[in-house]
Amino acid sequence: MLLVGKKIGFALTASFCTFQKTILQMSRLIEEGAEVIPIMSFNSYKIDSKFGKAKDFIEKIEKITGKKIICTIEDAEPIGHKRLTDVMVIAPCSRKYNCKIS
Repeated sequence: MLLVGKKIGFALTASFCTFQKTILQMSRLIEEGAEVIPIMSFNSYKIDSKFGKAKDFIEKIEKITGKKIICTIEDAEPIGHKRLTDVMVIAPCSRKYNCKIS
């Protein structure tokens, strides 16, 4: 497996409509042997939306990864200079997603 032993920083932005699909991809990375370090922007960590409650997403992500979510600038600061990850995923990274707003 190509991902065994790799550390992936996985950051969720506040595109709430993508959270379910994004969390599924996080699980897949773990299934492939990666260690996923969860990161959430301030808004994605704090704001409830019509797509779900922030606390429910937090609980799900922390259960999947087995790690506390990094959600402050202070806690995220060491990621780069201490080289805590092999790669970073920022999800979603563009505005080309399919959110159904009703």
